[in-house]
Amino acid sequence: MFFYLYFCNYSNLYFMKLNPVIEKLVLHWGEMGTRWGISRMVAQIHALLYFSPKPMAADEIVATLGVARSHVSNSLKDLQSWGVVKVVHVLGDRREHFQSIKDVWQLFEILLDERKRRELDPTLKTLRETQAWLNEGVPVETHTKERVKEMLEFFEVMDGWFGEVRRLPLESRVKLVQWGSRIRGWLK
Repeated sequence: MFFYLYFCNYSNLYFMKLNPVIEKLVLHWGEMGTRWGISRMVAQIHALLYFSPKPMAADEIVATLGVARSHVSNSLKDLQSWGVVKVVHVLGDRREHFQSIKDVWQLFEILLDERKRRELDPTLKTLRETQAWLNEGVPVETHTKERVKEMLEFFEVMDGWFGEVRRLPLESRVKLVQWGSRIRGWLK
């Protein structure tokens, strides 16, 4: 199965098959998106823009993926709010075109920041509130108190580590990841 990409060039209409490699990646990203906690459509549109060799207009995305314009518009708004997709203008075309950021490290970090904001931060807030209740004497089993304390300590350590790593310059963060196996050896 091929997706078709429609290009409007004033009065001429062109049809181009989407490269099977990009099609495979778009479909895979959609499947993974549901596992990552984002919609299939948002993930597919991001993959299409990331792997596309040129910026795409919303109507091109609609035609390529065969989905409703409203789904594409909402998904593009989400991607723009995260900072992974931006609007670009193409000379001779009045439409807005969309392009994913291409730096994979920057993209990964933006997505990590978004996941932290959506998942880690609310959990940390809930654990802190729960610990405050326990400190005020709300009755609960000792086992539960210990689990809350341990989980809060873990989340605070991870939040602190995340903050420290994010303050490093990008090239240092890349080196940190690349040196991962060497660091493990030093820590033994």
